[in-house]
Amino acid sequence: MGNTRELLSAGVIFILVGFALFLGMSRMRSHLRKETPEDELSKRVMTKASSLAYYVSIYMWLCISYLSDRITIPRHSLIGAGIMGMALVFFFCWLYVKTRGVKSE
Repeated sequence: MGNTRELLSAGVIFILVGFALFLGMSRMRSHLRKETPEDELSKRVMTKASSLAYYVSIYMWLCISYLSDRITIPRHSLIGAGIMGMALVFFFCWLYVKTRGVKSE
């Protein structure tokens, strides 16, 4: 089978591909119903999720750079894991904003 790192990586990729398919299918359904591709709510959800993911990703990279001397993973694998982590952070931020709703400011 595979070691834990490979299984974790495959799981993250599976989640991200599923997220991309979900977004693509929902936009395709909107297109078939002749709705606008980007309505105001989806724009606000995407903007809020992306700004939240940006701030979380900055702290994630800070943590990765701090721990990079103590981890035995090669640098190129660490950078790849960080990029995959950023995509996962965006997914969870989008899920959080989508379920909690966008508060009026």
